[in-house]
Amino acid sequence: MHSPLLRSIAAVAAVATLAGPAVAQPTPSPQLPARILAFEARANAGQPPDKVMDAVGVKPGMVIGELGAGRGRYTVHLAARVGPRGKVFANDIDAAGLAFIRDRCAGAGITNVETILGKVDDPLFPAQGLDMVFMVWVYHMLDQPRALLKNIVPALKPGATIVMMEPIPSETEAEIKEVTARTGRKPTDINVVTGASLEDDARTAGLEIVKAMEGFLKADNIYILRRR
Repeated sequence: MHSPLLRSIAAVAAVATLAGPAVAQPTPSPQLPARILAFEARANAGQPPDKVMDAVGVKPGMVIGELGAGRGRYTVHLAARVGPRGKVFANDIDAAGLAFIRDRCAGAGITNVETILGKVDDPLFPAQGLDMVFMVWVYHMLDQPRALLKNIVPALKPGATIVMMEPIPSETEAEIKEVTARTGRKPTDINVVTGASLEDDARTAGLEIVKAMEGFLKADNIYILRRR
């Protein structure tokens, strides 16, 4: 599900528990390589977890399915925000990445994350079990985006949302050009995602875009979908 960039993401965080009304945030783990910590710091600077989670409505007690969780860069922040009364199902098709997440969470004392090895066209989330499905830099890399989107729907509780954080078109176009220049072939597994293209995909799955946050982040757009 991930680009080479996403596959290289490793983890940073130790998650504390809720302390009164405030939500404790992950702190960098000194056991991880400096280059990993630096990469995640740069990525999180462009996609500030607190800012994003506030904007899309991640709250304590929610059950969230993170699709394409990679190695857990955002997983630990979601787990901290939903707290001990909530849960995060971290999904990916990369078994090694999921093993990394399990080790990362175990080392940080995170107990509200469960990993799910999904399929290319089906995340295998629990039926009617999720308040939100969350994706970071995933949808534009999917081999079967429409099929997978359709197979998310059965996992949604009434009123649940699907949140996608996607590169702005110029960023994806630049990635396609870079890969093409490096390999001599235009990649077939990188797709430019726009509000219009996503609305078309959503319609086929019985969904609609209820909020488009274009310009909220410098290099990424955020789309929130819900059942029609």
